[in-house]
Amino acid sequence: MRCIDFSDTAPRSTTRASWRTRLGLAGLGFIAACSSPTPAPEPTAPPAATSGRAAPPPSTSNAALAHGAVKLPPPGPVRNWNELRRQAAERLVAANPKITYTSAPPDPLLAIPVLEVELNADGSVRKIDVMRHPRQAKDTTQIAIDAVRNAAPFGDVSRLPKPWRFTETFLFDDDRRFKPRTLD
Repeated sequence: MRCIDFSDTAPRSTTRASWRTRLGLAGLGFIAACSSPTPAPEPTAPPAATSGRAAPPPSTSNAALAHGAVKLPPPGPVRNWNELRRQAAERLVAANPKITYTSAPPDPLLAIPVLEVELNADGSVRKIDVMRHPRQAKDTTQIAIDAVRNAAPFGDVSRLPKPWRFTETFLFDDDRRFKPRTLD
């Protein structure tokens, strides 16, 4: 095997710059590959508007019944934020069995909405902020918001340090089923 010495052909700074350019282009290609699956079908009913700040009031009956929500037993006690996040993710899957999966996430994912959930002391949902809207399949944001409301309450957080909020990332597949990132 023969090694090639490029020190004669180009100054060191030019070689570094060309590698940076190549890495940058490779990164852009990777991002484009991850974000360019087939366009999502239009939803049959327009989802409730989300401004990116707060979620609309809970819509318990229609949305819950449409996605096969399940009534859950009261949550167990939690001692720290890691336990609460794990319990919340498990409750999300248990409360929404028809729209979740537990296997490895597909590559590429359809959408990745990120929600910040603010809780009351008893673990009920006080407010949901949308931290990241997906570029395509925008209806997945509303599916994630409804799933959080179906899974609440998440456990007594009154003994945990404030602020009482956590962030969850939803990994959606092409069938519009999600897996909480915490369980991955």
